Order: sequence, then C-alpha cells, then structure tokens
Amino acid sequence: MNGVSPQFTLKSAAFRAEREASWRQLEALLWRLQKHGLAGLSAIDLARLPVLYRATLSSLSVARAISLDRNLLEYLETLSARAYLAVYGTRRHLGEAVWDFFAGRFPRAVRNYRWHLALAGLLLALGTAAGWALTQADSERFYGFVGSAMAQGRGPTSSTESLRAVLYDREGAARMLKTFAMFLFSHNSQVGLLAFAIGAAGAVPAALLLFMNGLGMGAFAALYRSRGLSLDFWGWILPHGVTELTAVALCGAAGLVVGGALIFPGREERLAGLARRGREAGVLVLGAVAMFFVAGLIEGLFRQLVHSVPIRYSVAAVSAAVWIAYFRLAGRERQ
Repeated sequence: MNGVSPQFTLKSAAFRAEREASWRQLEALLWRLQKHGLAGLSAIDLARLPVLYRATLSSLSVARAISLDRNLLEYLETLSARAYLAVYGTRRHLGEAVWDFFAGRFPRAVRNYRWHLALAGLLLALGTAAGWALTQADSERFYGFVGSAMAQGRGPTSSTESLRAVLYDREGAARMLKTFAMFLFSHNSQVGLLAFAIGAAGAVPAALLLFMNGLGMGAFAALYRSRGLSLDFWGWILPHGVTELTAVALCGAAGLVVGGALIFPGREERLAGLARRGREAGVLVLGAVAMFFVAGLIEGLFRQLVHSVPIRYSVAAVSAAVWIAYFRLAGRERQ
C-alpha cells in the first residue's frame, strides 16, 4: 500500500488542531524572550511559560505513544528543547560570563592544578638551564637548539653590536626587532597550545615539548652572556616573558592534566575521566590564551618604547607580583 493511510492522516490532523494553539503561543513567547530578554515578557507571560512548556511536553509524549508523523515529532522535540532552556537555563550577558570566568573559574582552576603548573614551569626551567649549559660548553650547539626562523640571523658569529642593537632598537634594527617579537609570540603560543593538544597522547610528549622549548631560550641566554649582555637580554625578555611563559606553562599543565587522566584513570572510567579533566584543563588553556594576548600588548608597545633596563626589570617584577596575587586571591569565597 502506497502513501499514508487516511485514518492516520485524520488522527494526526485532529491531534494538531486540538493542541496547536498552545504550541504557537509558546513559540511566540520564546521568540520574544530571545529577542528582548525578560523585559519582553509581562508577568502573565512569565507565569504562562512553564504551563505551556509542560503542555508541549505532554503533547510530545502522546505523539510518540500514538506514532504520529515524523515532522510533527521533530517540531515538538525542538520546541520542547527551546522551552527547557528558557525555563531552566541560566541566561547571562556576555560581560557577566566573562567576568565570572576571569574573577572565579580561571584562578580557581590554576589553584586546583598548581602542582601540574609547578611541574610545567620546572620543565621549562630545566630546559633553559640545559640549553644554557650546553651552549656555554660549545657555542656551535646554538644552531641545534635554535632554528633559523627564531635566530633571525643571530648566532655565535654575530657581532656584539648587532646583538645589542636588537635589544635596544638601534641602527635600523626596528624591523628585525618587530619581526622577531612577532615570531617569538607566535612560537610560544603554538608551543603552549600544542602542549595541551598532545596531552591526549600522554603526559610524556607534553613534558618533552616544554623541555625542548626551554632549550632555545637557554641557548639565547648563553649567547648573550658570552658577550656580556646577560642583564640586557633578560631585561628585554622578562617584561612580556613573565606573562607569556606563564601562559606556556599553563598550557603545558593542561596537557599534563589530560595526559595524567589517560595514564592514571583511578576509579573513574578512562573515557569519563578524560572528558571531565579535559573540560577542566580547557579552562586553563582559555585563560592562557588571554594571557598570550596581554603578553603581546606588552611586547608590541612597552618594549618598543622603553629601553631603560631598570624600568624593564621593574615592570617584570610588577607583572610577576600581579599574577601571583591574582592566582592566589581571585575567586576565593568569602565568609
């Protein structure tokens, strides 16, 4: 038999005619709520919203029980889902959500995973120390730790004046400085996000990536120290580096969190643990992305304009104090 039986069509039409008016009323209320917010509904409308929602759920239940046409079922399912969000969902403005994240969720997540963050920072520091020591012992190792894109023509064969010019933007080195600053920002951002992404492959790859990123910084530190420019080099790095390297460590910590859930699931099912830890680690990464943006502003504006070494170190110290206070105090519930 081709087509739908007349009896089924009459049943569906009668069901729709009997209840469609309440569906349309609910749809109109939801449209006004979406467009104008709560201000678009009167007190009577707010009182009718849950009533119409329950009536729609009842209609959906009956429609499923008597197997009405699929189009009607899909319409009622979609309408019920929209009404559920309107009745039970939390509606907040974007500004409120952003404030809640940075004033509460992000610093709390950092405190919850402070040991992962400490381990990520230690791996970066160990990589930096290893790169410094190995390059000090043999300057040719610099090329093994620093790629040509990052070196920007600098190396053991560079003159002391050319190395100094990069730090202080002298003798036409402005373009080189800006290019290297943008590369360094992009490189550290990519390393941080990659450290989080490969956390799903286990904690070891993320740890190795953090260590290897430190090797390049250590090689640069050894190069500048060999020319008596160590104080100038760190004064150039730290004003933005305090923020940027903390963000890298946060991404690395997020990768360690995910990798730890994979290797040590505990009493949780591995997949459920990965999903939960992944959501929590995502908070660290999202906050780190904002920190990369702040570091980019410092790198692009302050460092290009301020060449005083004491001021550079002062800004680095203030940045460190601000981040420590923020992560320790923000988001704590008051009695």
